[in-house]
Amino acid sequence: MATEASSQVPIPRIAIRFCTQCKWNLRAAYFAQELLQTFSTSIGEVALIPVTGGIFTVTITHVVPTSEPAESSSSSVAVTETLLWDRKAEGGFPETKELKNRVRNVIEPGRDLGHIDRSLKKGHSQGQSQVQAQQVDAEPAESEIGKATETSPAVHDNDPGRGAIGDAQAKSGNGTKCEDCP
Repeated sequence: MATEASSQVPIPRIAIRFCTQCKWNLRAAYFAQELLQTFSTSIGEVALIPVTGGIFTVTITHVVPTSEPAESSSSSVAVTETLLWDRKAEGGFPETKELKNRVRNVIEPGRDLGHIDRSLKKGHSQGQSQVQAQQVDAEPAESEIGKATETSPAVHDNDPGRGAIGDAQAKSGNGTKCEDCP
């Protein structure tokens, strides 16, 4: 097991913790590459941290300005860690544009992400119109009554992180399945 050493760490620092038993290392590396490509030198470091237990989290360690008492004109800074994504809490993995948006909101809130911002705005407005359309389509047409409905597979079966090998991918080297892997 790796040991921790105390040293200076460049910040902002993004840490991607991923379950090695679930074989999420390529997914973690992909997100790291995408963040480095987009934010380049605005990010001090991206760390890939192998863990077990079905964990996939993205955190960012960054500086938060704090103000001193009123009689002092100086200000100090505090370093804090912010959770950007938790697979368990969010119900899956992030879309790259959503992860980039969350990183941008922490390290460079005024920065324009170009097509990502436009896509997120478009997706938000489409999401509202889709909800309205679903409400309208809630009543089946007369021609649809009595037709068989197609059932969708369970969410975990449709998870792109599972790949073609499915449950076999979630087995560790000794053949035991990670207890919290989907």
